[in-house]
Amino acid sequence: MRTGGQRTPDELIDRYQIECRPVRDLLVDYLRERQPALDYNSLRDLAYFLGRRFWRDLELHHPGIDTLHLPADVAAAWRQRLLTRPETATGRDGERTAVPVPRISFRECLVKVRAFYLDLSQWALEDPGRWAHWVVPCPISREDIGTRKHKRQHKARMDARTRERLPVLPVLVRTVDQRRRTSGALLQAARQTEPGAAFTVGDQTLIRSVLRSGTAAARIWADDPRTGKRRDLGQEEEYAFWAWAVVEVLRLTGVRIEELLEISHHSLVQYRLPTTGEIVPLLQIAPSKTDVERLLVVSPELADVLSTIISRIREPSGPVPLVPAYDWKCVWMPPAPLLFQRRFRTEYRAINHGTVRKMLQAALASTALVDPSDGRPLNYTPHDFRRMFITDAIMNGLHPHIAQVIVGHQDINVTLGYKAVYPDEAIQAHLALLARRRSQRPSEEYRAPTDDEWEEFLGHFERRKVSTGLCGRAYSTPCIHEHACLRCPMHWPDPAQHARIVEIRDNLLARIDEAQREGWLGEVEGLQISLAGANDKLAQIDRRSPQTVGLGIPSPRWTDTPTDQDR
Repeated sequence: MRTGGQRTPDELIDRYQIECRPVRDLLVDYLRERQPALDYNSLRDLAYFLGRRFWRDLELHHPGIDTLHLPADVAAAWRQRLLTRPETATGRDGERTAVPVPRISFRECLVKVRAFYLDLSQWALEDPGRWAHWVVPCPISREDIGTRKHKRQHKARMDARTRERLPVLPVLVRTVDQRRRTSGALLQAARQTEPGAAFTVGDQTLIRSVLRSGTAAARIWADDPRTGKRRDLGQEEEYAFWAWAVVEVLRLTGVRIEELLEISHHSLVQYRLPTTGEIVPLLQIAPSKTDVERLLVVSPELADVLSTIISRIREPSGPVPLVPAYDWKCVWMPPAPLLFQRRFRTEYRAINHGTVRKMLQAALASTALVDPSDGRPLNYTPHDFRRMFITDAIMNGLHPHIAQVIVGHQDINVTLGYKAVYPDEAIQAHLALLARRRSQRPSEEYRAPTDDEWEEFLGHFERRKVSTGLCGRAYSTPCIHEHACLRCPMHWPDPAQHARIVEIRDNLLARIDEAQREGWLGEVEGLQISLAGANDKLAQIDRRSPQTVGLGIPSPRWTDTPTDQDR
């Protein structure tokens, strides 16, 4: 198997064909200085962002550029180009066009370019002869790399992705299991069928292909009369089986993809409980991202999956084949009895990251699930199963600190960041609050009203209408002003009855004058209270009525000595 292995800083930068030799040498020296503190993947990403996304992009759009001191317009144009990336879209007529889509990693590129400029400034203090002539103002400010809003957007995007995929996960599980069983039955039936004969499994009828004598006997082909295509049943069965195995192990453990591919026969260990003596099967996860190994309890469902995998790859003599694995750090690991391995021609090979993703895509194509955001086929990545595992575990009562230990996070906030917050949680909590309040109130308040009670309730509002407006007092409460509505603050005056209220006010004024003239002082006080209420209702109507303000007609202002333009 041909593998590139780990590249040197020179090889990492030369992949992007940088034309300016001094800048190319600077980037190589920078990578060499950073190399001892970075793992290979981080070094490779740094070379990509600095070499391809930063400098090579500047050379393509500004030929001849040879300095890190970027003009403001050049830096602004580069940042604008970094925000989007081209993506090929196929129209209804089959025409393929490139459309710009947002680039998710643009902020990561800005951070690395800013760190590059600041590192040069810091190193120039220690070794000015080597770095000082490269020190220039950084084209990226601190505000450009603010992470608070970016983190919130990333969290919202990942939560939405989890909420879309977790409810349909049972569909994917059923589909991959059905594909595994169907493909296995087709392969078994084809092996028992003579070339040229037809065989049927379920609703599929195939014809075993007649091959030339030089074709390898290990591969079994069949012709599909409905589509006219020739199918490799052995490869279909293999892809279906390993897609099922990947989905089951990922959803039951929440491990990372590199941890999944490093599970070996030796990873299965036993632990005896000191209290009861019960033997508990454990799955040992090799150190990966955090360089800390951990142990997971093997559930009966996971044990069945692992047992099926071991039975498939075990040699007739008994042991699991030893295969070397090409690590995600681009180094060869010593041979080990890995569980995720498959036969390739005459040898066994470890399954790699790219093959896992191809198997998942092939399995998802059979589910007919679509992404609600864009209508495309729904896509699952191996890391989606990790987010769904954490979300499902915490929602079903697992303490977040225990989930942190299971998935191997060093910070509890990272675990909580993986957990998608469902609106259903807020809804259920609100319904529980309402239920508690309802349980504390008299039960007769929630009985069904009788016809008489309902008629009385509707008639109550009909009896609220008075000559000057509406009464707004609560249902089934008496009038505290003995139906003197103009005195009541709950009286809502009707603007259409403005003239009637004015007439009542004028009548009250006349009655007050008559009472004062005749010496009926006992009535004066009551009439004055009613007058104040009438004036208040008129003021309420005036406040609610639209008022028109006349601005007049503007007239020109002439100076003492008009100019020619004025004339």
